[in-house]
Amino acid sequence: MHSTTSEFAPHGGSLPQTAAHALKIAVVGGFGVGKTTLVRSVSEIRPLDTEETMTRAGDRVDDLGGVEDKHSTTVAFDFGRITLDATSVLYLFGAPGQKRFWFLWDRLFSGALGAVVLVDTRRIEDSWYAIDRLEQQGTPFIVAHNDFGGQSHDLEDVRGALDLDPAVPLVRCDARERASAKQVFITLAEWVRSLASLSPLPQESAT
Repeated sequence: MHSTTSEFAPHGGSLPQTAAHALKIAVVGGFGVGKTTLVRSVSEIRPLDTEETMTRAGDRVDDLGGVEDKHSTTVAFDFGRITLDATSVLYLFGAPGQKRFWFLWDRLFSGALGAVVLVDTRRIEDSWYAIDRLEQQGTPFIVAHNDFGGQSHDLEDVRGALDLDPAVPLVRCDARERASAKQVFITLAEWVRSLASLSPLPQESAT
């Protein structure tokens, strides 16, 4: 996966005039799992985000278990960009993680090349809905276990806790590190490509 913008350098140049293929990637997961951080780490442009300061009013509707130190939250979508080559561009859409915004996810998945489900083992149950919806929509996805330096878990244990299909890629990452975050999207691209190669060719209609 090659970038024409100095290895996904943040705040890179303008989009090449030759860009003809826009590919949509969704980044989903539970509240406070690191979706905004992941998009910021790899975007070549200054990401558009809708981070707002959390107030006491939100305590009544948002479960802060495991993320008590979180002070801001996404209230719409994060948006970033990765140029793959002279003709192809990835547009990254990070979804809000609060349960009250989950109804937006199906619309986000529409037309997506694939998705990343970001997982925080402190709140792993928040990932079940995203995986279920992606499977129902038929959208290719991978799962990334975001490690912010907390307790480490064996990936096979994480796979079991998610009841994740053995074929679906599961990787470990640190959303704060650009190289680590970049590898997540490389893994997704390779997974989508492998699925495309396995798809049966359309049969010609009888004449």
